[in-house]
Amino acid sequence: MKTRRLLYLCAHHLNAFQWNSSTLTQEVIFEATESGLKEFSSYLSAHPESIYSILTNVAEEGFQLDSIPVLRGADRQAILERKLSQLFFNVELTAALSLGYQKTQRKNERVMLAALTNSDFFIPWLECLVNSGVALSGIYSLPFLTATLLKKLRLVEDQCLLLTVQDQSIRQSYLEKGELHFSRLTPLPSSSISGIAQSFSSEAHKLQQYLASQRLVGRDQPITAHLLAHPSAFKAIQNSCIDSGTIHFNLLNIEECASRIGLKSPPQSTHSETLFLHLLATSPPRTQFANDHLRHDYHLLQIRTALLGFGALVLIASLLLSGKLLLDNHRITQETRSQQSETVQIRQRYEEIVKTLPPIPVTHETLHRVIDRYLELNRKNVSPRSLYHEISRALRTVPSAELDSIDWKTGSAEPLSAMAPNPASMVTATSNGNESALVRGTINLGTNATPRQMLDVFNQLVEALKSNPKIQVEILKRPFDIESGKPLKGGGTTVEDNKPRSFSLQVFRKIEP
Repeated sequence: MKTRRLLYLCAHHLNAFQWNSSTLTQEVIFEATESGLKEFSSYLSAHPESIYSILTNVAEEGFQLDSIPVLRGADRQAILERKLSQLFFNVELTAALSLGYQKTQRKNERVMLAALTNSDFFIPWLECLVNSGVALSGIYSLPFLTATLLKKLRLVEDQCLLLTVQDQSIRQSYLEKGELHFSRLTPLPSSSISGIAQSFSSEAHKLQQYLASQRLVGRDQPITAHLLAHPSAFKAIQNSCIDSGTIHFNLLNIEECASRIGLKSPPQSTHSETLFLHLLATSPPRTQFANDHLRHDYHLLQIRTALLGFGALVLIASLLLSGKLLLDNHRITQETRSQQSETVQIRQRYEEIVKTLPPIPVTHETLHRVIDRYLELNRKNVSPRSLYHEISRALRTVPSAELDSIDWKTGSAEPLSAMAPNPASMVTATSNGNESALVRGTINLGTNATPRQMLDVFNQLVEALKSNPKIQVEILKRPFDIESGKPLKGGGTTVEDNKPRSFSLQVFRKIEP
């Protein structure tokens, strides 16, 4: 974390403090001389990483109440800059503070225009800061912290005065409803307790008369003057500051005030510089006088800090996501191992159950193929019923033909018999949209039947099957061979010829969609 250093600048010197954990530590005092400026430059070079804030307490300052139309954004900023340039000609350190909106004229905004008018006094100190390249957060005026002090002390009144002692001067501020309206700085003739008490009394009356002359308060209007002092000076102040018809004096214990705002090292005297420096560190006012050129390095630091913060957030998010993914991976790994263990147990139980079952007459591979075939047929919703019906119809026309077996098949496959005269043609006829049946049977005409009679019966069976144009028939085996070179007997059969003659047919049918 960057170290914060607070610079208290008055007419005679610049006092450097280090702020850490609500504790102010005075480091060095630089006189407003050429040698003091050189020492200040060396001090800045020795602490280039710190963030600096300047609190000024000078008499060369101006305050002006004014009103502007209700505007937003660039238009409002342009009007404020124009009014500031008109009131404070050729002054760079200017600021504007909004005091709210007028109730009688709701379209006007009340503003306080302020400036540190003695630019020549600030230039040498600011040049040291710019040349050193340190981060300057802002230039703040002590009067703007008086409102913060009273708010923290819960002393917000309609109209009041606050008188404080800093270095060799008395700061007198007029506040209305917790907002600064006017402030001035007067030299302190004597730093003794009696001198401070007398100055409090006289300056309070002078300020009340000035405000009455400016019609900021009524001439006979009573007003409270808060005096910030050390308990050791209370008796002298009470003797000098006697209430009148227009002013009521209220003594504030500077040690109690320091405790209430959180300052761990309370002031040891009535001087309140450390009190306001602590307020600057903890609750800086929204109004400051440094322009963008003076705060350039501070803006870069803010951008750098924002980028580092964003990078840290991304890193943290990445680490959290990585942790979540690791946990998910661990969980999935555990689930996988659990499922693998369950799978092994289930397989073991399955094998034990299988061992108790009677043996299957076929191998597991054959059974798998049969089941796969059944599932395929079931998906296609194909039944041999139609083809069987055609075969049955043909057999009814030829009573002497007896059926031995039928092997039905669907899909693209070769005939189950290798005895086909032209296998290529049968394979061509079988496709994914066809069904086929291998029909085996016998012709039984009795003992007096001749081979020619049996062939006629066989041909009648073939023609009966072919009568359906959707049926194709391939003859695999005839009852008698009719190849050339073999005689066909017309009568007078032998005993061997009298037995039933077998035949084989391959029947094809195209399945209708």
